[in-house]
Amino acid sequence: MRSDKSLPPEQHCLAWHPPGLVAGVDEAGRGPLAGPVVAAAVILDDLHPIAGLADSKKLTAARREALFDEIRAKALCCSIAEASIEEIDQLNILQATLLAMRRAVMGLRLKPAMVLVDGNRLPVLDMPAEAIVKGDALIPAISAASILAKVTRDRWCAQVHEQYPEYGFANHKGYGTAAHLAALQQYGPCPLHRSTFAPVAKARAQQALGH
Repeated sequence: MRSDKSLPPEQHCLAWHPPGLVAGVDEAGRGPLAGPVVAAAVILDDLHPIAGLADSKKLTAARREALFDEIRAKALCCSIAEASIEEIDQLNILQATLLAMRRAVMGLRLKPAMVLVDGNRLPVLDMPAEAIVKGDALIPAISAASILAKVTRDRWCAQVHEQYPEYGFANHKGYGTAAHLAALQQYGPCPLHRSTFAPVAKARAQQALGH
């Protein structure tokens, strides 16, 4: 029987805590006026590479959907989490985003040795982490996380569009487009809007005045 001494040192680790795993983390939904902010964390499998990973914003919706399924199938593990509309209003959007990112990392089945986060701010984590500006275009694991987060939030927008069709969530995904701002003026905010965001607060104030 072969001795364990013939294995390289890093392979003496227990199987459920593999060495050197790197998780990529990104979010979707910081800018919109409505809905939760969604974050995802992904640990890719080097043995099952995924072609075509890129910043989710540079991919078509159909390509993102296809990659979403492929990432879920091929990644070693992935986790999707969110911070609610109430948490965004209570904490502010930056802190809520970091909270969603932390939840995504904590939700991973395997604990990463290193976490790479898109942007310039890091959530509170109990493992080493690095913030990488434009990481979603540079690091495949971050690209994968950006796709999971974006598709999840876009699906939420499509779902609530059926509930509140007058706001057009399926089209603008909650961003403050001219059509969305016009709907806010006409109908006032709905329960899905972020009360602390200026256009929403302004529309609510005008509604209260009877305008």
